[in-house]
Amino acid sequence: MATMTIRNLDEDVKARLRVRAAQHGRSMEEEARSILRTALSEKPKAATAASWVADIRALVEPFGGIELELPPREPAREPPDFSGSEFGE
Repeated sequence: MATMTIRNLDEDVKARLRVRAAQHGRSMEEEARSILRTALSEKPKAATAASWVADIRALVEPFGGIELELPPREPAREPPDFSGSEFGE
């Protein structure tokens, strides 16, 4: 087993940990281990384009969604002709 020291812990956080540990009938150290085990047992959600779309949709759908007007497509421009310039020599 590894040992870890946590420095610069706010007094408020330490007090809340003490209260939570007492509520669960554990030491502060065991409560901290329990919190870490719980937090790290969840698998991180992989960020994909599909998950971003789903997250954004979940945010805007309650408001009726958003309809965006797409501009009409135009033909591509002709590329510039550099053959007669100082760059094409």
